[in-house]
Amino acid sequence: MTETQNQEQTEVVQVVNPAAGSSVVLVCEHASHYIPDCFHNLGLSDDALTSHAAWDPGAMPVARRLAERLDAALVASCISRLVYDCNRPPEAPDAMPPKSEIFDIPGNLNLSQAQRDARTEAYYLPFRDAVAKTAAQVDEPVIVTIHSFTPVYHGKTRAVEIGVLHDSDTRLADAMLQNAADHTKAVVERNAPYGPEHGVTHTLKEHGIAGGHMNVMLEIRNDLIDTTERQTAMADMIAEWISDAYKLTQAKGAVTCVA
Repeated sequence: MTETQNQEQTEVVQVVNPAAGSSVVLVCEHASHYIPDCFHNLGLSDDALTSHAAWDPGAMPVARRLAERLDAALVASCISRLVYDCNRPPEAPDAMPPKSEIFDIPGNLNLSQAQRDARTEAYYLPFRDAVAKTAAQVDEPVIVTIHSFTPVYHGKTRAVEIGVLHDSDTRLADAMLQNAADHTKAVVERNAPYGPEHGVTHTLKEHGIAGGHMNVMLEIRNDLIDTTERQTAMADMIAEWISDAYKLTQAKGAVTCVA
């Protein structure tokens, strides 16, 4: 899968580096802005279809590089979050959002339960099952989800540059916040620009907390990862950061950087 998707795409979830040696399982729920033809672009303009509303720009290249540096498996959704947001459970209204920031989503208005169920079966369940299967194949799995966010939201500029997000399990997030200054000069904040109260920790709860597995969600401001060079540099920094933070937890999994 690449950042730009073609109309012949058929896969809905992709697993990169499935035979990895690391305990880390990387997840990128919003890797793609691809919308299958049957949805007629959900009635959206071209600008909306490639905006942050449709995906997380830069997140997938960062996640791919992290998979290389950590020798980790990566599970990524190949479908726009406007069709189904794989970081939401089926019952959540914004799993198939009728509005995203400034954009109304005509193709998501007044969906019947049968339509919601069909999207859940086609897009969410394969993704959920792929994450679960990948984590089950790893000793001491550590769930790390990779996201990006827009610098300006509803007209307000965001000062935070990297968010370290968690739900009830704070172990890895605490360690990353403890040693953040050793790895980056970026503005790093806990549970920002979103937090559990915004419903963004579904993957952490479903695949981390439910099984007692360490987990963290990383949000990167997308102007910091808008080129290949910046994506690589960010991933390289985060790989070292995660590895060092994991050591602070004194957990027994395999989390180290490779060349």
